[in-house]
Amino acid sequence: MADQEPAAATPPGGGMWRGGPLYLGHFGLREAPFSITPDTEFAFSSAGHQEALNTLLVALSSGEGFVKITGDVGTGKTLLCRRLLATLDRQRFVTAYLPNPALQPRTLLLALAEELGLEPGEAAQADEYHLLKFLRQALLGVAREGRTTVVCLDEAQAMPLESLEALRLVSNLETEKRKLLHLVMFGQPELDVRLSEPGIRQLKQRISFHYRLAGLSRPELTNYLAHRLRIAGQRERGSAVFSPRAIAGLHKASGGVPRLVNILAHKSLLAAFGEGRDSVEWRHVRRAARDTEGARRLAWW
Repeated sequence: MADQEPAAATPPGGGMWRGGPLYLGHFGLREAPFSITPDTEFAFSSAGHQEALNTLLVALSSGEGFVKITGDVGTGKTLLCRRLLATLDRQRFVTAYLPNPALQPRTLLLALAEELGLEPGEAAQADEYHLLKFLRQALLGVAREGRTTVVCLDEAQAMPLESLEALRLVSNLETEKRKLLHLVMFGQPELDVRLSEPGIRQLKQRISFHYRLAGLSRPELTNYLAHRLRIAGQRERGSAVFSPRAIAGLHKASGGVPRLVNILAHKSLLAAFGEGRDSVEWRHVRRAARDTEGARRLAWW
């Protein structure tokens, strides 16, 4: 039988107003529970994310120079990066964060120098040889303080090959006993393809720790939804906001990818609110999936 369900009408602004989503008061929430911004307050320690964070901490404590984290779009790489930066002890580590390292080699080195506190004017006027020399002096100063320098590179798959090679040269900065710089690369699976290029095979050989992020399992998704609703201020209520069938639909439509889960959960809450319902059902998730790029379509039932 043909599907006669009407399309969900989305209010202007995606159901948002200046104080947040329209459904906040309806579901007893203080703030938006499913924002796609990487807010560490809402961080959920799934088994995969916790294992990835543990891998990073072990690698950095062991003094490894290169570490790589990969995962598909929306699996939480940026959030994991921020969790790592928030976890590292400031008395032991000096950290730098480059959110968009798709830069040419010299610009990348200048950005790194700026993150490490070098004088912008002095670094900008230096050639590549002296720029590397300035970086070494800065890193040696950190090492003399008994601290370790960690640089996190987000979206590393977008880096030009020449810039990846420049990073390898930076990683050569070391004393007889320790690395002066530790690099953590976060990227999509395309990063593995770039690292397989013959011209930078030496860099690939230096990656001693690697972890691949995956989506949430079905039980984890149930806990993920409850966690975010609780952080958003949900009051105690007699029934769950998301029915078991709605959760099954969210998992099937999203594949467990956290970013897709957030988009679908927000739209599903909006659809339920539009009907005046107190809980999200399969049909609400189905409407949300039809309206979301990259989500799997759900059957009528």
